[in-house]
Amino acid sequence: MHVIHAAEAERFQLPGVEFTALAAPSRGSAGLCTWKLTVEPGHGGDAPHTLDRDEVFMVLSGTVSLGADKLGPGDAVVVPAGEPISLTNLGEGPAELYVAITAGFTGYMADGTAVQPPWAQ
Repeated sequence: MHVIHAAEAERFQLPGVEFTALAAPSRGSAGLCTWKLTVEPGHGGDAPHTLDRDEVFMVLSGTVSLGADKLGPGDAVVVPAGEPISLTNLGEGPAELYVAITAGFTGYMADGTAVQPPWAQ
């Protein structure tokens, strides 16, 4: 068993977004990656990216749009592999989500650059 305490979880920052690293191969999970995503108010509209695996978003607080879908607390969405992903916080406060995906995935930025995010390793 590998315990990840919230206060000790590694955090990664991108403009308008914080990734709190939870499960991943480097943290005891060979098959699954999870993280908490905190999105600042008004953040969104970034160029869509894609992933080579299905990704699940579960909204904890706030209101977000993912593509044409509007999601609130308790909602979840499964984004199939290869489908463009662009998340926007529609609310006036931070939105919080849990994200889950199979370990070992590769993301592709809008320009085709392949990435393997550090919060998922």
